[in-house]
Amino acid sequence: MNVTLNGNMSNHIFAVEFDTVQDLEFSDINDNHIVGSVYVIKKFNKTEAVESWELDLGPHSYCYKDLKDGTKGFNEKFLVGFGGSGKVYKGVLPDSKTEIAVKRISRQSKQGQKEFLSEVSTIGRLRHRNLVQLLGWSRNKGELLLVYDYMANGSLDKYIHSGNKPRMVLSWGQRFKVIKDVANGLLYLHEGWEQTVVHRDVKAGNVLLDSDLNGKLGDFGLAKLYEHGSTIVTTKVVGTLGYLAPELTRTGRPTTRSDVYAYGALLLEVVCGRRPIELKASPEELILVDWVWDKWREGCLLEVVDSRLKGEFNEVEVTMVLKVGLMCSSDEPSCRPSMRQVIRYLEGEVPLPEIVGPSCDCGEKGGVVVEID
Repeated sequence: MNVTLNGNMSNHIFAVEFDTVQDLEFSDINDNHIVGSVYVIKKFNKTEAVESWELDLGPHSYCYKDLKDGTKGFNEKFLVGFGGSGKVYKGVLPDSKTEIAVKRISRQSKQGQKEFLSEVSTIGRLRHRNLVQLLGWSRNKGELLLVYDYMANGSLDKYIHSGNKPRMVLSWGQRFKVIKDVANGLLYLHEGWEQTVVHRDVKAGNVLLDSDLNGKLGDFGLAKLYEHGSTIVTTKVVGTLGYLAPELTRTGRPTTRSDVYAYGALLLEVVCGRRPIELKASPEELILVDWVWDKWREGCLLEVVDSRLKGEFNEVEVTMVLKVGLMCSSDEPSCRPSMRQVIRYLEGEVPLPEIVGPSCDCGEKGGVVVEID
């Protein structure tokens, strides 16, 4: 196979992936990717594969020493985030003085290594103003680093949960803009790229804010790609409790509609200023979506609004966002709107359909009635 003559870049991409972490089990990666990887690795050396990738896809390999120096040796003083797969540090590129975020994958985390491959093969090829931009990566003696645009204001969850003490409380206008930013990013993933991308981990902690408080969706470590019109074949349930669509426990199959469910949980979270599951809450308020449904039935929906807003919000907008959040959180996937419909509701382009309750057969037994254009 000749790199310059073969237009299918997926082989090149996964050649780099497969060679990066040779000891992993790729049980949930499409078979075609693995076959293509083996073929390319046998045919070409590492340098040629990486050069082809860098030339055609954008993200490129950074010098490990530059990243280590730029984070002062991964100094804990520059730590801006951490999780099960690794730590994220603020850094500065030595030549350009550009601020960056460097994710250092834990050597002990096989899941982190898999997520490294998924991040490079997905977000590295995506371009949208409301997605966190992957700038490049680095590999050194088994150590894996991912380099992103630095998001000066951190993650959204630090600003909206009442248990936190953020530098500022986001106003309703700022919150409304962020949720529309995320909606546009999700629409691009679902419909705007050459393949459908299911994020699988939409949550406030994965929404990052830049210096102007623009919202950008990040962390593509669990993302899945598939051709438009087809379905994902997997039995793994991954994601974060409180954002998981109920059908995932039955089928294990993520879809754009399960992303919509998570987005609905995010909408309610942003308006209410609390997590989707709040262990310290009273039993009736434990699960956010159930509590909001109860308040809607009682006719006092605005009682759920974050008290830190001190009543300073547009009631029409807040009511609309809460109702869209409930629509997205329907138990029945087919009753949830698409992200394109969500954006039309948020922008006020079309009126909201009637909502009746969380369980529905799309009009046959009540529930959320969604008009499909």
